[in-house]
Amino acid sequence: MSGSSDSLVISFGEMLIDFVPDTSGVSLAESLGFLKAPGGAPANVACAIAKLGGNAAFIGKVGEDEFGRMLANILKKNGVNTDGVLFDKEARTALAFVTLRKDGEREFMFYRNPSADMLLTESELKMDLIKKAKIFHYGSISLITEPCRSAHMAAMKAAREGGALLSYDPNVRLPLWPSAEAARSGIKSIWHEADFIKVSDDEVEFLTQKDPQNEEVIKSLWHDKLKLLLITDGEKGCRYVTKNFKGRVNGFPVKAIDTTGAGDAFVGALLTAVAKDTSIFDNEAKLKEALTFSNACGAICTTQKGAIPALPTADEAKKFISSSKN
Repeated sequence: MSGSSDSLVISFGEMLIDFVPDTSGVSLAESLGFLKAPGGAPANVACAIAKLGGNAAFIGKVGEDEFGRMLANILKKNGVNTDGVLFDKEARTALAFVTLRKDGEREFMFYRNPSADMLLTESELKMDLIKKAKIFHYGSISLITEPCRSAHMAAMKAAREGGALLSYDPNVRLPLWPSAEAARSGIKSIWHEADFIKVSDDEVEFLTQKDPQNEEVIKSLWHDKLKLLLITDGEKGCRYVTKNFKGRVNGFPVKAIDTTGAGDAFVGALLTAVAKDTSIFDNEAKLKEALTFSNACGAICTTQKGAIPALPTADEAKKFISSSKN
């Protein structure tokens, strides 16, 4: 394992298989073949951190089946600590069929009825591992159903008690929630716990039902516990808000083939930087540098299919940034 244990970033939540059409720009019905791609936002983030040389662990549950074992092996291969991975004998690993429209954007169809990740219980959590986290990162999909929701809340509480920073990327997946209203209230239910939140412009629009480019709308998402609020604007880059400063960092124009995992590559890169140096929240120059690097990681990730295989190493990201300056 690379990295020292004092900079451990734990990702909590779902890991699943994305089935991606082997040709872009076709609907699920039209697609003749699918590529099997490991996915699940928290798992993608863990792999992103490990690939960048950070210290990452993943906590979550998969099925005790071919796919579940494959996913655990992919985490290991990418250098992620899998001590907190559990296998469910009854339930299957979750599946998602993902269509890539011609612009590289995605539509999802999920098979989770119920899947193993939803059945994680509080008693199965490796609390000794959770308490070692410097950063504890999670999404909102683990909040949708019990028992996973209670496990999520307990893990968050243990991480906070262990002195971790809490990092939240809601990753709105509407088809998984009973309704849009349920999604909004579920996602907002833990909003005020986080030290760090990343949302996309689309998610801001969904959560507030207002214009994501409006300053006042962004202000309404801020709370006093927050150290950093990030809004990603796709290929345009991102906006940042801290207690003392706010601004924007430009993205990198690339030909996007598949946007799956780009946000996770971005988050992974940023959390890697924060784990190394938490003073980044108070130092605008350092933060901007880290966000430029994170934007580069996100951009690189869109240039090939599948989330985890497309995640860059630190060297690849640095090369990409210097070649973009020309």
